[in-house]
Amino acid sequence: MELLTDFGAYIIGGAVLLVLVIAGIFLLAPKKPRKPLPEEPAGTGVLPAEEEIHAPEAEPEAPARELEVPTEPRSRLAKLRARLARSNNALGRGLLTLLSSDTLDEGTWEEIEDTLILADLGVDTTTELVDALRERVRVIGTRDPETIKALLREELVRVVDPTMDRELKVYREGEDPAVVLVVGVNGAGKTTTVGKIARVLVAEGRSVLLGAADTFRAAAADQLTTWGDRVGVETVRGPEGGDPASVAFSAVERGRTEGTDVVLVDTAGRLQNKKGLMDELGKVKRVASRPLSEGHGIDEVLLVLDATTGQNGMQQAKVFAEAVDISGIVLTKLDGTAKGGIVVAVQRELGVPVKLIGLGEGADDLAPFTAEGFVDALLDA
Repeated sequence: MELLTDFGAYIIGGAVLLVLVIAGIFLLAPKKPRKPLPEEPAGTGVLPAEEEIHAPEAEPEAPARELEVPTEPRSRLAKLRARLARSNNALGRGLLTLLSSDTLDEGTWEEIEDTLILADLGVDTTTELVDALRERVRVIGTRDPETIKALLREELVRVVDPTMDRELKVYREGEDPAVVLVVGVNGAGKTTTVGKIARVLVAEGRSVLLGAADTFRAAAADQLTTWGDRVGVETVRGPEGGDPASVAFSAVERGRTEGTDVVLVDTAGRLQNKKGLMDELGKVKRVASRPLSEGHGIDEVLLVLDATTGQNGMQQAKVFAEAVDISGIVLTKLDGTAKGGIVVAVQRELGVPVKLIGLGEGADDLAPFTAEGFVDALLDA
């Protein structure tokens, strides 16, 4: 009995020891680190997939717009020669053919006179030119084409008048910008001419501001603004149908405040009522000069004429000359469809020089006018 008791004690002691060993092994074994739960993004409750997380992309910079630059004046005069060469050039080929004929009788001289009149040179100027040519040909007594061409060139240059001051007055004085009003009937190319002049001035390094004072023609201000955007200058405009003088005033005032070199003002060109036109243009000119210093008025009033209208353009020129003092003429569309004699006729009628010529619709189709360059283009075409 005592033996069984001892045996049972051994069994119980061994069991306790086994439990203690197992517990020690469990307690001493290294524990696996617990994987932390991911943090949820604020406000979503859902963690986005890794491939969906991107750094914000920078917006691409808009490419700088390239402003237009005009070609050199010589290139534009070369273009005039090319266009006249494709036209029915009465003043050039026609006159040279007649003057170089074997017999210069009265019938031939009458043909020469008719050719000049049809070229819109005007009766008085034609008579003057023919009388001078007849006398010189008679004295020299030659039929040599090159000699005849030289005589014709000299006489044409004389009637076109190289002594006229054709420089554009576009230089600021003190605090005042140079102010240029551009006038003419609708359809003559007035607004386009303003844009082309701005293009040339900007290329010369001048600061320019445009004034859209033609408030009566639909989309005139939009057209001028488009030209301004092309060459990088701003346009002052008013409401459609508004007071054009107010727009002109605002443009000049802003130009003076901002130190602009040149302010170009496009004006309305309605000819329905002659008195209304005179009153309106006169008002625009007066009001536009108010922001300027005392004694400094409008620098240029350029009249834009469509050269293809011939003698009809002369009547338009007279109306505008009565409304405002014209300081210079811009002849547009002086290409294959025009008659070059209008240059002489309009200068003599108004007593003011042709300063610029437009050769077509392109941005570069505006060239400075010189008597020698124009005559050479006629005779070389």
